[in-house]
Amino acid sequence: MCGLTKRILAVACALLLAAAEAGAQSAPPAFDHAHRAWSALLARHVALQEGGHASRVRYADFAKDRAALKAYLATLSQVGEVEFRGWTRAQRLAFLANAYNAFAVEKVLSRYPDLRSIWDFGRVFGNPFKDRFFSLLGRRASLDDIEHEMLRKPGAYDDVRVHVALNCASIGCPMLRAEAYMADRLDAQLEDQMRRFLSDRTRNRLSPQGGRLEVSKIFDWFKEDWERGTRNFDDRAAPIRSPSQYLARYADLLSEDPAGRARIAAGEAPIDFLDYDWTLNDAGR
Repeated sequence: MCGLTKRILAVACALLLAAAEAGAQSAPPAFDHAHRAWSALLARHVALQEGGHASRVRYADFAKDRAALKAYLATLSQVGEVEFRGWTRAQRLAFLANAYNAFAVEKVLSRYPDLRSIWDFGRVFGNPFKDRFFSLLGRRASLDDIEHEMLRKPGAYDDVRVHVALNCASIGCPMLRAEAYMADRLDAQLEDQMRRFLSDRTRNRLSPQGGRLEVSKIFDWFKEDWERGTRNFDDRAAPIRSPSQYLARYADLLSEDPAGRARIAAGEAPIDFLDYDWTLNDAGR
């Protein structure tokens, strides 16, 4: 009887071990928070311009890598709400920014080369920002859902630099970065992204004629995000209460003229908002 019991126990242990091994083999791999697949695509297909302050996308070449893009998008769509909520704040923000940019590229490729602007999909019917053409966190989602309902939601991240992290496939938009956003470098990446954007004279500058600060329409469209008392990701300074206050912190990037910089830093330069260029940010055109 003792020998039989030992044999039964041995068989049971073997079955449990086999089940555990099978479970380990069938479990999905851990999510890659370095977003290596997306970084590799960006490195191949994003062309920096204006001294690294702007970029264009090689959509024709990106189209040849569409299978790799779709594979990366599938990894994003496999992440569930519970898993997402268990991540750090930086991991969540990086995930959402990368998802927005990657799905925006996929949207363009779904019609490329037969479009000159992202708005060619339609402004009412077929609106590319409101169309729920992908799955994210267990539900159908749109680019607007990521931007407005997740990233801009009060209390969620409260970092105005998300506005320079997202690229809407347009020349007027902040550049598409040539690497993925990663949690362990996120604050530095966002700060670098803001500095590049504000250094681009086609979108932000002090007018030499009238001394007015001419900046991207983004600062007008989303001024409420600054007015809420926002601060940067890990910024311990006093919260910012307006776009003007925020731009004052970057006066050295907005003008080469010392007197002009002083006026910006003091908040004395009147602000005008530039027209937004919705032309497709295609490196091939």
